[in-house]
Amino acid sequence: MSTAATLEYSSNAPEPISYPRLAKHHLLEDGTPDYLRLILTSKVYEMLKETPLVFCPSLSARLGNQIWLKREDLQEVFSFKIRGAYNFMASLTEQERWKGVITCSAGNHAQGVALSGSRLGVPCTIVMPKGTPSIKVRNVSRLGAKVVLHGDDFDEAKAECARLAASHGLAFVPPYDDPLVVAGQGTIGMEILKQVADSDTLDGVFAAVGGGGLVAGICEYIKRIGSPNTKVIGAETLDGDAMARSLKEGERVTLKEVGPFSDGTAVKIVGVEPFRICQKLLDGIVKVDTDELCAAIKDIFEETRSVTEPAGALGLAGLKRYIVDNNLVGANKKFVAVVSGANMNFDRLRFVAERAELGEGREALLSVEIPEKPGSFIQLHSLIHPRATTEFVYRYNDPAKAQIYLSFKLETTNRALEVAELLTALEQQGMEGVDISDDELAKAHGRYMIGGVQHVPNERLFRFEFPERPGALRKFLLGLHSGWNVSLFHYRNHGADLGKVLAGIQVPPNDAGEFQAFLDKLGYPYVEETDNEVYKRYLRG
Repeated sequence: MSTAATLEYSSNAPEPISYPRLAKHHLLEDGTPDYLRLILTSKVYEMLKETPLVFCPSLSARLGNQIWLKREDLQEVFSFKIRGAYNFMASLTEQERWKGVITCSAGNHAQGVALSGSRLGVPCTIVMPKGTPSIKVRNVSRLGAKVVLHGDDFDEAKAECARLAASHGLAFVPPYDDPLVVAGQGTIGMEILKQVADSDTLDGVFAAVGGGGLVAGICEYIKRIGSPNTKVIGAETLDGDAMARSLKEGERVTLKEVGPFSDGTAVKIVGVEPFRICQKLLDGIVKVDTDELCAAIKDIFEETRSVTEPAGALGLAGLKRYIVDNNLVGANKKFVAVVSGANMNFDRLRFVAERAELGEGREALLSVEIPEKPGSFIQLHSLIHPRATTEFVYRYNDPAKAQIYLSFKLETTNRALEVAELLTALEQQGMEGVDISDDELAKAHGRYMIGGVQHVPNERLFRFEFPERPGALRKFLLGLHSGWNVSLFHYRNHGADLGKVLAGIQVPPNDAGEFQAFLDKLGYPYVEETDNEVYKRYLRG
């Protein structure tokens, strides 16, 4: 197995880093790679052209800053990953090219390796989990690579990749943890400084962080060539913040679970080399939630008419969050966000559209209790009016009070203040309102189930994330004790690698310990929602 593969599959323990693929003149005096030289002599332009930097007039006007997008989604494989993959593979020895290369990926890196192999005449093997969507398998096969489907999850596929590499002497093409890959991605930073007018006035560059290769490469160029005032900021999801935690702890941290929505950055541990670089050069990390990601996807569509994948919009989502957190609205600063990819699954668009308004702060969700009597509906609507109501759900259940689930468009950009004022107005009219805009149960499940209130003895409610693969539901059902009845079940596909499931289970108090053991053995991520306010109001009698 190559050293690059060792880096990819290394443990979390501190270890010396060596760079056997680099010539002596590619190293600095301290023995680390000379990334300026590596970027300037990168081989990516044997195959690729520069991607455009485009100005966003609407977004810039709304935020009061100059916002530019670096369009890596316009690469031939719709992702920046082709840069690092090609630079690495173009640097292989003749013997390595003859034997071929291997990698493990179910996404953009796989396509970058496959296309690079077809252009360089290098045989490529891509190992993917068995549950990989067929469209991704077809795309990689279409580019000439051999696909090996192995294992039920990415970890099993990765282990098989390592075994095949060692058995057949294949060079492993790392997705991020190698100097040649980092340098290939660093050409993006070089292009940004060339394309921005008066680059000395550039205030910041924002890029998605998964394994860290992209932001590390951009750091290495911009911090050597750019203005000292230009910051490089990484963007991560709240449920996929391996780099932020690692920087805080001073060593690489392995996440137990990673959120599936931004699958292009769903990495449990960052690379050794990217982490070393980010410790030294990265100016910070900003974290965003799923709703903010959806809002950024919509922003990019409105500016460019292109639909990016979640990870592709992560840089822009982070940029927007940074502006808000640092009170920079109207500051007239100049920022660039890297649009890193556009391999979006079509069936995910419904979910994105539903969440975009919430992520932008343009919409709010409320749960409102009103008197069950004539005139109450119009009284409630009069308080919401003239705001546009986007959802209103009610079913008779109680002769004294009615529970209303509603969403509406906000009139201002300050959601917290506007909602607080509305809740006060409701209270003055004898109505009780609760802001559930951030309640995941309400957004993912509750809005589709309202109207079935029942009293079920010993019912406990859980939100699960089931892997989208054959047998996942059966594993859950077979593990249930015969005395534990499933009293509620709701599944809705969001086009991700994990399915969102809401399950009510009747568990006698005496079985609590045994039931916890079942959950631990099941191994599916879960959140208990038995005390959730939406559940109490709408689903439980």
